[in-house]
Amino acid sequence: MEIGAYSFGDTPLNPDGSSRATAEAISNLHAAIVHADAVGLDYFGVGEHHTVSMPASSPGAVIAAAAAATQQITLGSAASIISTDDPVRIYQQFAIADAVSGGGRIEITAGRGSSVETFPLFGHDLADYDELYANKLDLLMTINNADSDEVTWQGKRRPSIPGLAVVPRPVHGRMPIWLATGGNAGSSARAGQLGLPVSYGIIGGAPHRFAPLADLYRRSAAQAGHTGQDIKVSVAALGLVAPTKKEALERMYPGWYNLNVEMGRLRGWPAPDKDAYLAQAEAPGAYYVGDPDDVAERIVHLHGYMGHMRHFLQMDIGGLPQEHFLESLTLLATEVKPRVQRLLAKA
Repeated sequence: MEIGAYSFGDTPLNPDGSSRATAEAISNLHAAIVHADAVGLDYFGVGEHHTVSMPASSPGAVIAAAAAATQQITLGSAASIISTDDPVRIYQQFAIADAVSGGGRIEITAGRGSSVETFPLFGHDLADYDELYANKLDLLMTINNADSDEVTWQGKRRPSIPGLAVVPRPVHGRMPIWLATGGNAGSSARAGQLGLPVSYGIIGGAPHRFAPLADLYRRSAAQAGHTGQDIKVSVAALGLVAPTKKEALERMYPGWYNLNVEMGRLRGWPAPDKDAYLAQAEAPGAYYVGDPDDVAERIVHLHGYMGHMRHFLQMDIGGLPQEHFLESLTLLATEVKPRVQRLLAKA
């Protein structure tokens, strides 16, 4: 089981609650990735958002910088919103990061986008949501599967590519491409049919309710003749690790509250409810907030349903102090990870 973290960037707050510079959020994110590598985490994902509170708008740029400053950790997008971006540019950015890393540590996770701010920002119509994603995923896979620098592709939502070079190529010829989903059955089936690994973003409810989707994914893959090492499942969730459960709950709540106020304004979510937060932070809720024993046990419990090979947490939300983020990364690597390994070995 790989253990890791992901982030959209987290803009620090002043004592009065106002936002500090978004550039500081990116600097903090880079430092956190370097720290995660040093303490032994397996994976760090950078997701794409375009808001003041979550300003990691270019995962490829963040990952390329981190690739030069890390040694062992796998780095990926979590996710790249390919519907409103150009797959050629995404691929080139990640291939450059792969070259900088020495090869084999860079992944792309292709997402539709759980928020819609990228559509007006880049001049796309939200009505084209599904067709944009299908066309651009096809192009991304075509580039990755090419046997040479030259790529030929034809589609509806982007100008065709008539045998042109898409460079650089990754060090080992191809990169892992994951398909991200927030729980859509069609996306699970699509990932299986395409033979792509699937990453589930579980941000609410009981995580084990995703088990039928993981089963659908594996059945779809088998029916399409995909049985290789690319058929795998990962889980992304909210969480925070602290020396005690009480500390973890108290540290995460202010940021959770701030995030939900903002998302309520953008997406029409209801007002934050502390009781709902506390319920989600206890089994079988979706928030992995607790001490190392609690978090490890809950990851292993979900593994019994999902059979996933990677579990990674978003911890820096709503202005979480950087020192709490770094301590959580350390505990995740040095305390949670070995506990998960021991518990799985006994299962």
